[in-house]
Amino acid sequence: MTDSADELWLAQEIIDTALAMSAEGLSPGISGNVSARHGRGMLITPTGMAYDELIPEDIVFVDTQGNTPAGARAPSSEWRFHMAAYAARPDANAILHAHSRFATALACARKPIPAFHYMVAVAGGRDIPLARYATFGTRELADNIAAALADRKACLMANHGQIACGASLADALALARDVEALAAQYVTVLQLGEPHILNHEEMSRVLERFKNYGQQETS
Repeated sequence: MTDSADELWLAQEIIDTALAMSAEGLSPGISGNVSARHGRGMLITPTGMAYDELIPEDIVFVDTQGNTPAGARAPSSEWRFHMAAYAARPDANAILHAHSRFATALACARKPIPAFHYMVAVAGGRDIPLARYATFGTRELADNIAAALADRKACLMANHGQIACGASLADALALARDVEALAAQYVTVLQLGEPHILNHEEMSRVLERFKNYGQQETS
């Protein structure tokens, strides 16, 4: 990456987000990855490096064709699905991929998260879908992720983990936390018996109310 002030600042924010993801147990060890849209491409964590050893210069710029600057670190092996997710979600400026415990358990069981709780709407729809399995780092996986995120801000990845998108890195991290909390609740409900799923009409009402949920900016 270059040493422009904007890039260095954003790179440090990516590192801080990755450190928070790891410290909170959302992704153990060097698993997972974090990116932010930047210029005609993105900045993303490098492959195979511990988050607590990163400095801003280690964060890698990848353009929309998959090119990196000469001398840059190798980007995350999952850079393709980050790029595909940005193409599918023009509103997303940050993407977090985690191997969080309960979301990953559901993903390995190949179970999406249905509307067992109204807060599932935090991901932008009536469920949190499951992207089809493909080998990590492949174009096929990138295509599967893009399809799952076409009308959602988060998804599970079969036999892999979860992805959360946001308007900012803070938003993406907050959504990843919500997905993991919902996954933990859903796993618990499954242990108790058959979940009661909210119908489409109710979830449509919830989604409409979510448009004005929280603190709104005033002019």
